[in-house]
Amino acid sequence: MSASLAIRPTLYEELVPGGGHTSFILKRGQLLRLTDLEGGANVSLLMFNAYEKSERLNLPDTLKCQHTAKLTAGHCLYSDMGRVLACITADTCGWHDSFGGVLNADEVAEKYGQGRYQELRNGFFRNGTDNLLVEMGKWNLNLQDLLMTLNLFSKVTVDANGSFGFESGNSKAGDCLELYAPMDTLVVLTSLQHPMDPNPEYAPKPVQLSWHRVDSDGISVLCRTSRPENARGFHNTERFYI
Repeated sequence: MSASLAIRPTLYEELVPGGGHTSFILKRGQLLRLTDLEGGANVSLLMFNAYEKSERLNLPDTLKCQHTAKLTAGHCLYSDMGRVLACITADTCGWHDSFGGVLNADEVAEKYGQGRYQELRNGFFRNGTDNLLVEMGKWNLNLQDLLMTLNLFSKVTVDANGSFGFESGNSKAGDCLELYAPMDTLVVLTSLQHPMDPNPEYAPKPVQLSWHRVDSDGISVLCRTSRPENARGFHNTERFYI
C-alpha cells in the first residue's frame, strides 16, 4: 500500500536533532509529517489519548487486527480501546518497526561506551528510556506508562527460525511518512538509533516535523478502507466525540 505525499499549507515546523526528544498533542484533524533529513534515522514513538492517558498505543492489537507484521501507508495505530490514535496516510519508506523497543542507559553505555556529560557536554550519549521519560513527566506520566514504542523509519524482519534481523539503509535522506489524527493524540518521541542498529558509533540522526491541516474525509480514505477492521476502528473513534 502507498499514498503520494502532497504539498500542503504548513501550520508549524520543528527540527528534532539527533538524540533529541519532544512531545505534543496532535489535534484531531491535523496531519504530522516526519522527514528523515540525512537517511538512517530512527524515531521511537509513544501515543496516548490526550485527555484520558490510560488509553494508549497497543501495538499487538495494531498488528493483529490488520494482519501485518510491518506498518506503512494504509495502516492504523490502535489504542487499547479499539480507537485509532493515528493512521499512516502516506509513506515513502515502506516499513516501520514495532518490535525493537528502546535502549536504557546501561545498554547504551555497553554498546557505545560511556559518552558522559563531563567530557562531551551537550554531546553526551542519550538513551531512549530516559528521553521518553523526560517528555512523559511533562504530562504526569512515569515509568509504568512506558510500554510499547513504535520505531519509525526502521525495518526489522523475522526469519524462519524466529530470529530478528535489522536491515540497514531502510530509510533514505528525504524519506517521509504522514500521520493523520482522527482524535486528539498525545505524541511522545525521541530521535535515537534503533537498538538493533549494528553501527558501533553513537550517531543519531535528525528529523523534521511539520504540522498540516487537511480534509479529514479525503485523507483517511486509504486507511478506512484498507481493512474492514479499520472501518470499525474509525467508527469507535468517532463515537468518542458524540
